[in-house]
Amino acid sequence: MIFTHTPPINELPPLKAKNVNGKRFYEHLETKEAYPSITSVLSIRDKKGLHEWRQKVGEEVANHVMIQAANRGTAVHNMVEDYLNNVDLEQVDKYKKQFLPRMMFNVLKPELSKINNIRLQEAQMFSSDYTVAGRVDCIAEYDGVLSIVDFKTSTKEKNESWIENYFIQGSAYAEMFKEHFGEEVTQIVILIVTEEGTTQVFKKNKVDYLPKLKQAVEDFYKWIENNDKSN
Repeated sequence: MIFTHTPPINELPPLKAKNVNGKRFYEHLETKEAYPSITSVLSIRDKKGLHEWRQKVGEEVANHVMIQAANRGTAVHNMVEDYLNNVDLEQVDKYKKQFLPRMMFNVLKPELSKINNIRLQEAQMFSSDYTVAGRVDCIAEYDGVLSIVDFKTSTKEKNESWIENYFIQGSAYAEMFKEHFGEEVTQIVILIVTEEGTTQVFKKNKVDYLPKLKQAVEDFYKWIENNDKSN
């Protein structure tokens, strides 16, 4: 399959990622405005659950699991990005030894065939309205509908009630895209591929998650303010 790319005419402004007190921010290289990444913003919502999990399994095990998951996720993301850019993965040597990520990519592949007319891939964007930034996986048509498409990897299938942050994250990207290019994207598509060999597909409307996005950003800035006072 050959994927068609139809990028926006206007270019995105240049951003530079930087870490501030362990949280990622994106700095606008022209205005010098800095916006927290949407993943950093949403990490505050997960803080209690993550802390409890780390206490339960122990720091050493938790660190090992998170590193393994990050490496697996990066490998699958790289394969997806190259595949959507019409690269023949069979000719990429580094992928030949990545057995688990390659298996997961092959499981995900049928869903990738539903993607076309790709607007953006791995693009850094920001929203002045929501004062947040991030790096979107893919903005393209999915089953003919312009969508934010986010690729996730997991050890096993996830309950929808566990992944609300994914939908909020996708909604943030939709607002960033609209703010920059004036084009409305309402559909959020989350594709989760698991080590068990399954793919989960979640489709949501961004409108349902914009109030939670606004609240999450407000909570993040309050958290920053409280941390500054305590230091």
